[in-house]
Amino acid sequence: MRHFLNPMDFSVEEWDKLLDLAEAIKNDPQKYAHVCDGKKIATLFYEASTRTRLSFEAAMLNLGGSVLGFHSAESSSVSKGESVSDTIRVISCFADICAMRHPKEGAPMVAAAKSSIPVINAGDGGHQHPSQTLTDLFTIRSLMGRLENLTIGLCGDLKFGRTVHSLINALTRYAGIRFVLISPEALRVPSYIRDEVLEQKNIPYKEVENLDSVMPELDILYMTRIQKERFFNEEEYIRLKDSYILDAAKMKLAKKDMLVLHPLPRVNEIAVEVDDDPRAAYFKQVQYGMYARMALIMTLLGLEE
Repeated sequence: MRHFLNPMDFSVEEWDKLLDLAEAIKNDPQKYAHVCDGKKIATLFYEASTRTRLSFEAAMLNLGGSVLGFHSAESSSVSKGESVSDTIRVISCFADICAMRHPKEGAPMVAAAKSSIPVINAGDGGHQHPSQTLTDLFTIRSLMGRLENLTIGLCGDLKFGRTVHSLINALTRYAGIRFVLISPEALRVPSYIRDEVLEQKNIPYKEVENLDSVMPELDILYMTRIQKERFFNEEEYIRLKDSYILDAAKMKLAKKDMLVLHPLPRVNEIAVEVDDDPRAAYFKQVQYGMYARMALIMTLLGLEE
């Protein structure tokens, strides 16, 4: 039995196989409509989520399976003091696979240690969000035609942005990747990402605060939200929350084939006027995420053949 807790849990070859399966599902979803007949996914979301939870649920429903779970800690037995370990043992009696989001880093790893069903980390605090990484890789490969030789700009909250941390980890395994890290000084990428991932692997990168100056270099611009829920000091959040606003004027500085991605939800960091730009791919990214999660569920349940 395999879990999916970290993007590095799969080799590059396994990533490629997963992405190939997601592509096959996207091209012929009806062929996979009954692959999970009789199977159940438990979505255990201790932290608010719309896209990720619904994406997992839609993925299982589209495979012919069914869904159970909860969407907040308050609506589960955790409000009575139940531990993550006990919850997963109970859920293992009901479901075939589990997707868990938790505000504390490492909670899905604790669950996996006690689980008798595959556990998917659907986001743990500011740590990792590997299924979003699968979504991001699938979107980039589908729309750019490759995962190699790209300059990736990551903009916004790079300190707490778990999607950013997971994506950097995953992309360092592809040739010719260069990162441009765009953030205020207070929200720079954590030192363990810089030192243990980028520096150790000799991945070219630079850290800047000005978005306009680097727009012409980018093949991908990955925007992120300044996350209010990660701040202990509201004054600091208010000071930083509108650090970056991507608008039509900034898009004029970009390559004609640059893609704009965003894990969503957005607040002010992408102006609505950008939505109509053909380079804005963040809503298509949501759709592709469902296909990617269908492929992930099938793979972890051993149903990919």
